[in-house]
Amino acid sequence: MNVEQPFSSSNRKIDPSRRRATQLFKPDGTPLDPDRLEIGPTDVAFAEWEALGITPPNVERMRKVRLDRTVAEINRRGYGGCLMFDPLNIRYASDSSNMHVWILHNWARACFVGADGHMVVWDYKRCEHLSAHLPLVNDVRVGAGMFYFVAGDQEDAIAAEFAAQIDDLMRAHGNGSRRLAIDKMELHGARALTARGLAIGSGQQVMEHARLIKSEDEINAMRCAIATCEIAMAEMEKACEAGIAETELWAILHAENIKRGGEWIETRILSSGPRTNPWFQEAGPRRLLEGDLLAFDTDLIGPYGMCCDMSRTWFVGDGEPNAEQRDAYRVAHDHMFANMDLLKPGVTFSELTAQCVHLPEAYRAQRYGVFMHGVGLCDEFPSIYYPEDFVEGAFDYPLEPGMALCVDVYAGKVGGSCGVKLEDQVLITETGFENLSSYPFEERLLG
Repeated sequence: MNVEQPFSSSNRKIDPSRRRATQLFKPDGTPLDPDRLEIGPTDVAFAEWEALGITPPNVERMRKVRLDRTVAEINRRGYGGCLMFDPLNIRYASDSSNMHVWILHNWARACFVGADGHMVVWDYKRCEHLSAHLPLVNDVRVGAGMFYFVAGDQEDAIAAEFAAQIDDLMRAHGNGSRRLAIDKMELHGARALTARGLAIGSGQQVMEHARLIKSEDEINAMRCAIATCEIAMAEMEKACEAGIAETELWAILHAENIKRGGEWIETRILSSGPRTNPWFQEAGPRRLLEGDLLAFDTDLIGPYGMCCDMSRTWFVGDGEPNAEQRDAYRVAHDHMFANMDLLKPGVTFSELTAQCVHLPEAYRAQRYGVFMHGVGLCDEFPSIYYPEDFVEGAFDYPLEPGMALCVDVYAGKVGGSCGVKLEDQVLITETGFENLSSYPFEERLLG
């Protein structure tokens, strides 16, 4: 290993030959080694998936397909490489992760994928070992952090040194192109790259389209993560009774996810009673009362880093829902399934907007921001808007088999005493769609 110098990389190479002939493996092909570096599902999760008849992904094959799709998209758009600071794009291309939530707002990690498939990961200082199990990563370095917390008044110097590395990589692995895709970056970093004659394009566009079609292994990973999410939801529902605080209920979802090797939850959108209207209120100290509605959006990043974005609304207690609660629930339920029925290969995103079923007039003012959106490692491209919110020319692409979408709805009248949030996660197939969600709906609210 080279001696680490200020503003420079360690240039440590990864040894891809870590497997031994006698080594044992888990059902997803990862080593049966409790001391391994990589994160992943627990034995609890594997046992539950087996009982449910769910096949785990082959992780090694999933990684290779993701890198291949990234490289293909880089070349299709004429770039010499893609530079990523978004940790979810880094995870997709390399399956490398470190302090994911912290890195979401402290860009200390980066990943470069060249047009020839050569991959370099920059990690937080003295964290190079965290990618030691990833044979597709050719080189691990440090020194990509140029935000003020770690760089102080040397932002420009660090940016210049980092830009020199990227310039060298583009010359060696960019197939002659001087066009570089970047998903997001500090301004001084982008300026340093353009000063070297690199033409910068949209790395977000590259990576969202690379991530758009899910492989068989990614679909299996999503099935595993959804099963884990629904098991956690069931534990929440057992505890959903008068007297429990919203935060206490939300903590169950998080704990059950972590117990099975899940990773984090992107939001904390859970509310009860009058806090369900308007939507987007986060879990707070309010304690549930008999006769309340309890509504939530999981936004859960489960095992394998796969997102499970599902919503349910429950009635609290042993009584009977009132007419307003039932009406909102029936409107939301029917609306979601009517729009779901529009899904099939070949339908464009803009056609979905044109064909969508509208909410009744009384519920439109507080409609959800989208009625469908992509999903994978998180909420992903595309956003499918209601006609009132449509952005002309932004989403002119067709549905294809292998795309995963969430079908969303919120039903709550302005000034109403309650609201209902429902959402299912679906897969586009060769003939239509498959609903990947299986969590039941509230019979009492359906009436």
